[in-house]
Amino acid sequence: MNGADGDPIEYASFDPKTGANGGDGADEWRSAATRAADAAAASTGDGWPLSLSGVTESLVTTRGPNGRWNLAPLGLFADSSDSGTSTETVDSVVTAKTWGRTRTRRNFEREGTGWVQFSTDPVAFVDAALSIVELDEPVLVDAAAWVRVDVERVESGDEDGTEWVRWRLRPTAGAVRRTRVPRFARAPIAVVEASVAASRLDAPGYDAARGRAVIARAGETVRRTGDERTVRAFDRLLEHAGLDDPSADGGDR
Repeated sequence: MNGADGDPIEYASFDPKTGANGGDGADEWRSAATRAADAAAASTGDGWPLSLSGVTESLVTTRGPNGRWNLAPLGLFADSSDSGTSTETVDSVVTAKTWGRTRTRRNFEREGTGWVQFSTDPVAFVDAALSIVELDEPVLVDAAAWVRVDVERVESGDEDGTEWVRWRLRPTAGAVRRTRVPRFARAPIAVVEASVAASRLDAPGYDAARGRAVIARAGETVRRTGDERTVRAFDRLLEHAGLDDPSADGGDR
């Protein structure tokens, strides 16, 4: 996938000679570059690579009917039971919701699996939330950890005219590629919040004016505190959503 200026957006690893080959196992879907990265990684076995609490924002790839991997955001809910009570966990119930007839939902229904990934790249998150991203393999090159999950549909409903489905995610394989000293940075968090708001602007029942206000506030934070990659992510958000830059005239029109 290319940016507006034609340069490649570097968030995925590609190896056309050894990429997806039609197998079902975790190893068979990874390119040589990805396998090399995972060779030195710490396996997570059939568990999650971190303690989950509340809602954790992740990215998920699911295999489409064309054999390519669709990239999308996925909020992970850490539940102590099927009741949905939030708790910190590495091995209890983790669920996620899909909204509408998305590619992720259709691929979940057809394949029953997905690859959950933990990445802090704001460009990857924006593109996944607001455009169609298809990859040659399921694992992002910059993912700090990944988990292959089996999914089970456990509940469905309707909210403001949009059908949702709740899925239980069961890890079957995974790896932690690297660990970092944790830090808080306001700009990437603002990009995530703006991406969520932008993805809902056309949803029935959503307060679009409130969503645009969220995006405008996020833009102020990104312009003031973000690095080059984060600013680029916010610019792509505006492009995908067809919005003017709210900082251009002091407010979103």
